[in-house]
Amino acid sequence: MSSSSKLPPFDPADPLGLDDLLDPEDLAIRDTVRAWAADKVLPYVAEWYEKGELPGIRELARELGGIGALGMSLDGYGCAGASAVQYGLACLELEAADSGIRSLVSVQGSLAMYAIHRFGSEEQKQTWLPNMASGDVIGCFGLTEPDHGSDPGAMRTYAKRDASGDWILNGRKMWITNGSVAGVAVVWAQTDDGIRGFVVPTDVSGFSAPEIKHKWSLRASVTSELVLDDVRLPADAVLPEVVGLKGPLSCLSHARYGIVWGAMGAARASFESAVEYAKTREQFGRPIGGFQLTQAKLADMAVELHKGILLAHHLGRRMDAGRLRPEQVSFGKLNNVREAIEICRTARTILGANGISLEYPVMRHATNLESVLTYEGTVEMHQLVLGKALTGLDAFR
Repeated sequence: MSSSSKLPPFDPADPLGLDDLLDPEDLAIRDTVRAWAADKVLPYVAEWYEKGELPGIRELARELGGIGALGMSLDGYGCAGASAVQYGLACLELEAADSGIRSLVSVQGSLAMYAIHRFGSEEQKQTWLPNMASGDVIGCFGLTEPDHGSDPGAMRTYAKRDASGDWILNGRKMWITNGSVAGVAVVWAQTDDGIRGFVVPTDVSGFSAPEIKHKWSLRASVTSELVLDDVRLPADAVLPEVVGLKGPLSCLSHARYGIVWGAMGAARASFESAVEYAKTREQFGRPIGGFQLTQAKLADMAVELHKGILLAHHLGRRMDAGRLRPEQVSFGKLNNVREAIEICRTARTILGANGISLEYPVMRHATNLESVLTYEGTVEMHQLVLGKALTGLDAFR
């Protein structure tokens, strides 16, 4: 008997056999999130996107909490304590449904909850994390400002102590996911001692979060401005365990890791749509998938898609081993989001005019990824992070 007869059959959905890298618990978590998205998101998301709204976001958050998807890589306080790889698999499945849903989960768990979990006091953790893990409280993360995105160190939001010892916050934050539905905001501000993070209940006087409309990307997502006008907070509202930009940047690194996986979900959904379309759409008397040029496109898309998933797996294993560096996260985000957009654009060409219809997911994913490309670090910023790591020379200034 030849050795080739013992080989498993080729699986077009998993051409590299990457499922072999996963244990039964990994597969169970992935399949749970995939089934949830298929039931709760996919039947409705095209309509949400067309209308530019995410109705029932609070119920969606509670359901995500119910399957353990919120803060899932954190330990304790009602969090699932999942591995980095398991969290990444969840991000991939959520973004295969829509980037806006993955953004809801990323901002909740990897930014707002992560900041409190890593840098907060025990009282802050006990107060907020259990209800955030269950989805009963939605969180947001205020770093970007109208005039300061890639240069957060120049932020103008300021927090100053008054004679009573309270903090008084003034400033604006922009492009904040979950902002107008959040019950708590983690807000970063300049202080006399450096940049500090603050846990801000959104019902406090002087806080408002007007929703941003007229978006052509991430339309099935709540995006807001945060306005802080003489917001008064008690002395213990500050995150006690960090001073400086290393606080928000470490949160961003954790969230960017989820994007490395998530972008491949959007790419996978578009690729699968293109494959199915190519097998059924007939021109010149046969399916277009039988033409060499179409097969060349599909082959190149498959190569980049599964290389990206393999890269995400590698970074996840490094994170689980405590060996993942921020430069490696930049490597992953830079590569995977760029390749995901290219896969979506190529899929659109296979679908032709149908590629722009919301009956198919391709254009929705492509436009969503235009936001993912630049948020939490633009292409240029990640190139400079890698450039500095490769040369030892700082080109940021």
